[in-house]
Amino acid sequence: MQQTNHTGEAGINKNLLILHFTVFIWGFTGVLGKLISISAINLVWYRVLIAFATLFLYFNIRKVVFKVDRKTFIKLFLTGALVGGHWILFFGSIKASTLSVALVCLSSITLFTAIFEPLINKKAISKLEIAAGILIIAGIIIIFKFESRYTKGIIMGLFSAIFASLFSIINARQVKKLEAPVIAFYELAGALIWISLFLAATGGFANFAVPGSQDFGYLLLLGTVCTSLAYVAGVSVMREFSAFKVALITNLEPVYGIVMSFLFFGELRLLTLGFWIGAILILSTVFLFPFAQKHISRRRAK
Repeated sequence: MQQTNHTGEAGINKNLLILHFTVFIWGFTGVLGKLISISAINLVWYRVLIAFATLFLYFNIRKVVFKVDRKTFIKLFLTGALVGGHWILFFGSIKASTLSVALVCLSSITLFTAIFEPLINKKAISKLEIAAGILIIAGIIIIFKFESRYTKGIIMGLFSAIFASLFSIINARQVKKLEAPVIAFYELAGALIWISLFLAATGGFANFAVPGSQDFGYLLLLGTVCTSLAYVAGVSVMREFSAFKVALITNLEPVYGIVMSFLFFGELRLLTLGFWIGAILILSTVFLFPFAQKHISRRRAK
């Protein structure tokens, strides 16, 4: 029995490392986004196309059976709309405001997940999770010196966080029935089609940019490692963790992104006292939350 517990703990620790590494890779997307010169919506379309094609090639090379029934296909396809909508709204938030405002809004995914996950799964709302979500938002606000005058950008950023929260909760349920690469494949296919429909409806294809050789290289890295690989890894760990736990750790993405901006672009001004205070608050919340959760569970058990 003791050996089984150790094995279970080892599996959880392994998945925790995978999740942290995945979030680190997502943090790197900000660096690539800055290096790629084409517009945000074009970037998202190419990103999803490359990620979808990568998974399709993987399935065919490895002879993986990835067929699903009609009902599952519709669910994953519609979830792809949330994925595509999340990316479009996030980059739209950056355009309509600033990266700082967009990241502050995205950090609210923790709070939204703390509210939506219990409602969808018909469980009691956790006051501890709500408190953790509020602390995360406070940490991001301190880092970026949040400015409240960008109404349009804030609305888009908040809806981006809502969409991300919803598809994370859906994936936490789907991964119990399907393999993570299959979920990612159909959701990315859905995202590609929904984004294409959005471009067609808004006339986006009329001025669609063809990436140069340098942009194409960065897009390949973004689409393969930072999207298909990271997306599959992010979904797969949901077998062990709740959507809230994944959302909680995902809030380290802005911290990783700022550190990498400093390393790649020498943006020393980002590593201010506010950054360190905010980063410590976020890190403390992320890493102390499991201990607080265990302590409360033990008290209730007595």
